[in-house]
Amino acid sequence: MHIGFLSATEIGETDRLIAALAEMLQARGVEVAGTVQTNRAREGAVHTDMDLWLLPNGPEIRISQVLGEGSTGCRLDAGALEGAVAEVARRLAGADVLIVNKFGRQETDGRGFRSLLGDALEQGIPVIIGVNPDYLSAFEEFSAGFAERLPNDQAAILAWLSRS
Repeated sequence: MHIGFLSATEIGETDRLIAALAEMLQARGVEVAGTVQTNRAREGAVHTDMDLWLLPNGPEIRISQVLGEGSTGCRLDAGALEGAVAEVARRLAGADVLIVNKFGRQETDGRGFRSLLGDALEQGIPVIIGVNPDYLSAFEEFSAGFAERLPNDQAAILAWLSRS
């Protein structure tokens, strides 16, 4: 089992690390499957829009809902996320690595990318995933001690991939 994870405390930092890593790997000819998340501010809105870019070549899927400025509920559009998961699953064959932007609440609850992570590992495809610090203990339980925390350094991640 080869699973590496990135986890940063600054909001948005893990997303930026994952995006830069995906771009660098693709530039080196590595076949990637997975997702990169971007959060975009919308004029006049309190919350950002959450979008997933499906690797390697799109499209971008909006995974957030606009619930209204006073809402406090979860903005995730679970149906859109599951659609993204299904599309990434179709792209997994032939991938050298699976990159997933986040192990979060959906994965903690057994949904989202959780099954696909297992599928990739069963096929011998290394996984690199972002982990929100709030869900680190759930991720550690999921990975059963087989995950390695990766440094925020592209050369070190390349070295890890070459060993995977």
